[in-house]
Amino acid sequence: MLLYRLFLLLDTFLMALPRSWRKGFFTSLAALAHQFAPSRNKVIQQNLAFAFKEGLSDADKKEIEAYCYRNLALNLLQTMENRRNSAVTIASFVTFHNREKVDSLLAQGRGIIFVSAHFGNWELGGAALSSLITPVASIYKGFSRQEFDPYLFEARSNHRMELAEKNGALKHMAKTLKKNGSVLLMIDQASNAKYGVSADFFGHSIYHSSTAAHLANKFNVPIVGVYITTENEEDYTITFEDPIEVEQNSEEAILEATIKQVNALERLIKEHPKLWFWCHKRWKGEYKEIYSA
Repeated sequence: MLLYRLFLLLDTFLMALPRSWRKGFFTSLAALAHQFAPSRNKVIQQNLAFAFKEGLSDADKKEIEAYCYRNLALNLLQTMENRRNSAVTIASFVTFHNREKVDSLLAQGRGIIFVSAHFGNWELGGAALSSLITPVASIYKGFSRQEFDPYLFEARSNHRMELAEKNGALKHMAKTLKKNGSVLLMIDQASNAKYGVSADFFGHSIYHSSTAAHLANKFNVPIVGVYITTENEEDYTITFEDPIEVEQNSEEAILEATIKQVNALERLIKEHPKLWFWCHKRWKGEYKEIYSA
């Protein structure tokens, strides 16, 4: 508990500083962490080599490696700022692309399954979606130190987001969709045969979560990909993908809908490779040998 209280003191101090100073503090920490994390850097390089083969230069790979830490730091900073900022402040940072696709669905009174990834400033993206478009329910994984959980709760609920702990979250998602509400799922984490289907990702067959497709079919709601990008870390674009309908309750329909989600994510990562969270062992379930080299 003492550590959390010290963190709150740091939070109060940093939030009293100009935003540029806060950003400088976090990005400096990120650069320092990068220098002292050789094992994690190795995972990033293993992922990049496996995904792109010879498609990236060594310089590109090193740039992406460094940015992984910077991007995580920016997301941590965003979490801190989200506890205090307003929807008006959020709106000043973001521009929506293809918003009319979502507005049309909401005007029909339909819930939506939004799918996204640990890509770009996902904390800003989630807050903007929930505060400016429609409230969403989302899954969270608690911290190893539980006293920090309320901090994350406050940062997200401040922008109309409902949170459900990972264990038992499916029932919470179903309850929201049954009431024509919307949910937000992150689809870039490792899955397995029990909870997913096999599809190609960067030319390698791996399991992807099929939860979104199953929920879409059961509650007759569309799946809409939503991703946030930036060129300057100041102005952000949130893009909505074309809605995916899952009208048939069959293995083929579930697989097709999941593949569409995976293809959209892969396309986006290829367009903006440094914005994805390459730090995690995405291919560990099926190709664990790439992490033992």
